[in-house]
Amino acid sequence: MADDTPVITYETLFPDVPIPARTTRQAAGYDVCAYLIGRVVRVSDGLKVRERQSDEAHRLHLEPGEIALVPLGFKARLPDGYEAQVRIRSSIAFKKGLIIPNGPGTIDADYPDEWMVMLKNDSARGVVIDHGERIAQVIIARYAVIAWNAGSVGVSTDRMGGIGSTG
Repeated sequence: MADDTPVITYETLFPDVPIPARTTRQAAGYDVCAYLIGRVVRVSDGLKVRERQSDEAHRLHLEPGEIALVPLGFKARLPDGYEAQVRIRSSIAFKKGLIIPNGPGTIDADYPDEWMVMLKNDSARGVVIDHGERIAQVIIARYAVIAWNAGSVGVSTDRMGGIGSTG
């Protein structure tokens, strides 16, 4: 009997990159770590994108409101029919005020480049992201591809009114 268990193929871009890992047996997410040794990171203030070098201690400094694409140091290929949902680790949000502005972010199965995490400093102070810090978690999820057909969409329930309509 063949084993049909899906497999994620990954490629590290540096020899010391930690592989995404679940920290407990029942954890849904795989923690991912910032890889900042000698890295140039794209940072945006919402108006202009700039490149910022990590400092001598391999840290990235983010001012209030800044958004960074934090590199993870690896590429990965997901099986067909799967996506990686990137979510902030709750401790990072609580302790540092970092959020994922498009959270959860999606990495598609056909994305060929280095995985990154989009982080925004949502706090009122500058924040430091350390090399090797667990900054996010990745949830692997199946999805369905379904056809869209044009037609009439009638009322199927008594729910009307859109956002907030249920109280």
